[in-house]
Amino acid sequence: MSNFEVSNLKVNYRKNPLGIDDLYPRLSWWIITEIRGFIQSAFQVQVANDHKFFSEIIWDSEKAESDSNVHIEYEGPALQSRTRYYFRVRAWDNQGMVSEWSKPAYWETALLSVDEWQAKWIAAPPSQQENVADPCDYIRTEFSIPDNVVSARVYATSLGMYRLYINGIPADNTLFNPGWTSYNKRLQYQTYDVTSLVAAGNNALGCIVGNGWYKGYLAWEGKKDIFGEDRAVLIQLHITLSDGSEQIIISDDNWRTSTGPLLMSELYHGETYDARLEVEGWSSPGYEDVKWERTILKDRPDTSLIAQENEPTRIIETIKPIAVITTPKGEHVLDMGQNMVGWVRFTVHAEAGTIITLEHAEVLDLEGNFYTGNLRSAKQTVTYICHGGEVETFEPYLSFQGFRYVKVTGIPLDQLLEQFIGCVIHTDLEQTGNFNCSDELLNQLQHNILWGQKGNFLDIPTDCPQRDERLGWTGDAQVFIRTSAFNMNVVPFFEKWLKDLAADQEENGRVPHVIPDVPAAGYGSAAWGDAAVICPWTLYQCYGDIRVLKTQYPSMKAWVEYIRVQGEDENLWNTGFHFGDWLGLDAKENSYVGATPKELIATAFYAYSTELLAKTAAVIGKPQDALKYEALHEKIVLAFRQEFVTPNGRVASPTQTAYTIALMFDLLEEKDRHRTAKMLADHIEENGVHLTTGFVGTPYLCLVLSRFGYTDVAYQLVLQKEYPSWLYSVIQGATTIWEHWDGIKQDGSFWSDDMNSYNHYAYGAIGDWLYRTAGGIELLEPGYKKIRIQPQIGEHLTWVDASLESVYGTIKVTWKKQNEDSVEMHVLIPSNTTAEIIIPTMKQDSILESGTPIEQVISLSRVEQISEGQKLMVGSGDYHFTFSIS
Repeated sequence: MSNFEVSNLKVNYRKNPLGIDDLYPRLSWWIITEIRGFIQSAFQVQVANDHKFFSEIIWDSEKAESDSNVHIEYEGPALQSRTRYYFRVRAWDNQGMVSEWSKPAYWETALLSVDEWQAKWIAAPPSQQENVADPCDYIRTEFSIPDNVVSARVYATSLGMYRLYINGIPADNTLFNPGWTSYNKRLQYQTYDVTSLVAAGNNALGCIVGNGWYKGYLAWEGKKDIFGEDRAVLIQLHITLSDGSEQIIISDDNWRTSTGPLLMSELYHGETYDARLEVEGWSSPGYEDVKWERTILKDRPDTSLIAQENEPTRIIETIKPIAVITTPKGEHVLDMGQNMVGWVRFTVHAEAGTIITLEHAEVLDLEGNFYTGNLRSAKQTVTYICHGGEVETFEPYLSFQGFRYVKVTGIPLDQLLEQFIGCVIHTDLEQTGNFNCSDELLNQLQHNILWGQKGNFLDIPTDCPQRDERLGWTGDAQVFIRTSAFNMNVVPFFEKWLKDLAADQEENGRVPHVIPDVPAAGYGSAAWGDAAVICPWTLYQCYGDIRVLKTQYPSMKAWVEYIRVQGEDENLWNTGFHFGDWLGLDAKENSYVGATPKELIATAFYAYSTELLAKTAAVIGKPQDALKYEALHEKIVLAFRQEFVTPNGRVASPTQTAYTIALMFDLLEEKDRHRTAKMLADHIEENGVHLTTGFVGTPYLCLVLSRFGYTDVAYQLVLQKEYPSWLYSVIQGATTIWEHWDGIKQDGSFWSDDMNSYNHYAYGAIGDWLYRTAGGIELLEPGYKKIRIQPQIGEHLTWVDASLESVYGTIKVTWKKQNEDSVEMHVLIPSNTTAEIIIPTMKQDSILESGTPIEQVISLSRVEQISEGQKLMVGSGDYHFTFSIS
């Protein structure tokens, strides 16, 4: 019997996914063992329709000689629609030992062909939808089934946002379906397992449909109906009976529709709900709907329909308010203690017609009053009109708010604290990273980064969750994606978003500033449109997933080609609109744009994207493209030096951002790089150890400093408490990342009303440095197949505990200073990977591993002295080191 096991089976990064339309799903697993240096030599995958005995095997890979346990593509017969496939795995080590079979896992297909849709698009008649108040639509039908039901699945989507009910019960706990895509090109549908909700005899199916992103207000110009003017739904229920027969219920013009208590629902403005208009049993069987109107058919092509690609949105956790504040104006305000995204659930006992109003805000003003100026036109208001007569509990249906504070009217002060619960809502992403250290302010910063990601990873990566914006800004996403991949498993989330980017990309390759495209935002800026290239490459690096590169390659190439044909010189990018170093602190008075020339930034990113495109072409087997773009990259770098670097090798624009991106993207000659890095460090120190960078320079600043030997300066920057700094907002009480370094000024006043979000993750990109430099977790091969462990142990922290659940397993680094001379370091390397561990000491004889001198540890394959210390080549395992650093 082997002493290792196969576990944590996943399909396309998910455990037991329901309703996918991938014809070639990819399978992954972990290998759990205490054996050091474990390498898989072979695997076997079996796929079957039954999970107990695997008696009818559909595909057997047989023993496949391979050390790969991630992204193994299904190679069996063509998959069938609406079918559950079970799979199990066993693995061999390099000694020929084989594991037991894993516990089975599964995936279930959705509708694999558009021809399988029998349902019709249906909508409320114009007389109902033209109501001035724009109430939500309530739609229902009834059906009868026998008592021999084996399974029941609903496939549903909408133009708008919908909530589905079976026999009066929500079909599941997901929210805000069908999510936000480029609706007219890619419309997701959801799969619901409702087997336990249907019953023999009469049943009912109902849904509520609101505006959502499809036709609600979007962006700051007060426009709506961006994707279409009419709400509609498409619903198909498949009931499988024990005799193998099937009953199908489809949406058609025999369904009935009316309005109900949900009188208004808008993502920016909130909801109005009149409980006096509730219709008891409207989504249950037996309800008399003769006064309801018949739905009408809508003509819409179904070619854009795709099964849901990313994880759904849910209520992930709940929090209770920590205090009730009576403001100087006499208003009653709940303090949730955390700037959050979601909604408030409350319970009340009041007379019929009592109006309860909840307004939501992120901060209080200098006097301690409720402040909504930074919301711009977004109202973020929930209005509830009581039914009366009994205890009532309410939470919104089809909208969300970004807030820490809730101003409540209509409920007595003594009932506020116990009757309200904050429901935290975001895409249900698996948390994969943790970072803790000896500095509590730094721990709060990491908390703020994580909560900024929670609040803004709601179906798409948004810039902010509260004001009249909440858009998928490409620049914000590309600067934060590496940090986000430490904190959470983000592949399906970004894969879906990147496919929308490709769909919305113009024929000439120009990329919208926001994805999905909202025309008011604009198109084609450097560092924003470069998300088309940087984001797929980052996913490949962090997860070793070549498919994302293959899928996005046409989009990546189109973006670089768009830049290439701009202007007279194809090796420079000095035309068009650019945001520049957005919100850089070296900007001129009353300007949002930092001092670094836009043309310098644009050409630098042009070089970087071209370099990544060449690398991508090589990885996916396009050698001619690789050579073509390698040559173009060399020309761009030369043009950059001629245009933006003096003859003696100095960056002509002496800004922190210019130095940083020139070094980060290797745009300077080798002989000039260390001098430039010193100039950057000197610039920071001469500025009182303060940064002046904006959205473009900040993500790379500390990484560049550490790369060139200035980690001490990077630590000082990260731990700087005075404005401007990351910890300034922490000291001001922030619980998420601010959009501006001085969102709240030192005198307590606000930066501005125009653009001042207190939940805006871009500057949270410093989390990347925390994990990679302070924690020392770095990849040497994509997906962390080969790892470098090299924590930078400086004077500023006494311990760090960092971990990452990679596709291969958990990587963990914990280091702690025992005293001024001695450090203890625990390192965990997952099975089927290798690592190099850099011990920062020149005293090899001081290094012990589990109490044994390292030269006597047989599981260490090699020890080599380098300039940074001792490099240990190791296999997987749990290692405990002590060493001297003096």
